[in-house]
Amino acid sequence: MWIKPYEELQDNKRKVILCHYPIICYNGQYRLDGNGNPKVYMLYGHVHDTYDQRLIEQFQEITRGSIRKNLDGEKRAIPSNMINCFCMYSDYTPLTLDEWILCDRKRREKLCADGSM
Repeated sequence: MWIKPYEELQDNKRKVILCHYPIICYNGQYRLDGNGNPKVYMLYGHVHDTYDQRLIEQFQEITRGSIRKNLDGEKRAIPSNMINCFCMYSDYTPLTLDEWILCDRKRREKLCADGSM
C-alpha cells in the first residue's frame, strides 16, 4: 500500500501542501489568481533553522529571480511559495496560513537586513 507523504487542503481558495520535508518543485507552484497572487503554498518543517534552510532560501531566491514564458507567451518570474513552519519562527504558537505568510515575509526581510541572505 502506498502512503502519500504529504497532504493537500484548501484555505480561502488557495491550495496548501503540507509535508514534514520541503518539496522544492511542488504541485501547482506556478498557479496565480487573476491579481497575480499565489494560489498554492508549500508548508514544511524538518530543516528547522539550519544550513539546510539557508540552502532552501537560496534556491527560492534563484527560482523567484528566474523568468519564463507562460502559456500566453507572457514573461513571468517563477513563484516559490515555500514556508518553513519551524515552531520557533512562530514562538511555538499555531498560526493560520495568512499569519504564516506574514511571519515568513518578516523573517526573510530581517534576514536580508542582517545580511544573512
